[in-house]
Amino acid sequence: MLKKIAYSVVAVVGALLLYAATKPDTFRVQRSINIQAPPEKIFAVLNDFHQSVSWSPYEKKDPAMKRAFSGPESGKGAVYSFEGNKEVGKGQLTITETIPSSKIVIALDFEEPFEGHNIVEYTLDAKGGATDVTWAMHGQQPYIGKVISLFIDCDKMIGSDFEVGLANLKALSETHLKASTSQ
Repeated sequence: MLKKIAYSVVAVVGALLLYAATKPDTFRVQRSINIQAPPEKIFAVLNDFHQSVSWSPYEKKDPAMKRAFSGPESGKGAVYSFEGNKEVGKGQLTITETIPSSKIVIALDFEEPFEGHNIVEYTLDAKGGATDVTWAMHGQQPYIGKVISLFIDCDKMIGSDFEVGLANLKALSETHLKASTSQ
């Protein structure tokens, strides 16, 4: 009887591992929001890592996070290193490309809780007096990531962080805009 149970467990685990191998080799998570502010105002916030404290959901997950900035104050070459709790991890963001008021591309390199190298993109699309902002992250999905995705919906988990961050960015941008136009 015990042999049958052991064989069944091995068969189920083997089937799950084989199924994981069929998952895509890459992943992409993206969320969008419409912000009632011009793209240049939003771009200025996203292009400066120093301002992430005011809107990034990851800043709230560990207020005691260690932060270090290097390179230019903002724009291409700006670097933001972080080391936080298990929800934040340890890694570095580097702005690799900027197209003023339109797009920012960032290399995200994680050291902990596991090594990972992904691309983060913010795209801004002007719509009259408003801006559609998209926050996306994509990269390679190693085999262990495929196995984890069988049990954890990473799109939902990361996507919900993006939704919170975009809502914070919207509140910040729209409040800032109202304050500057009422003066």
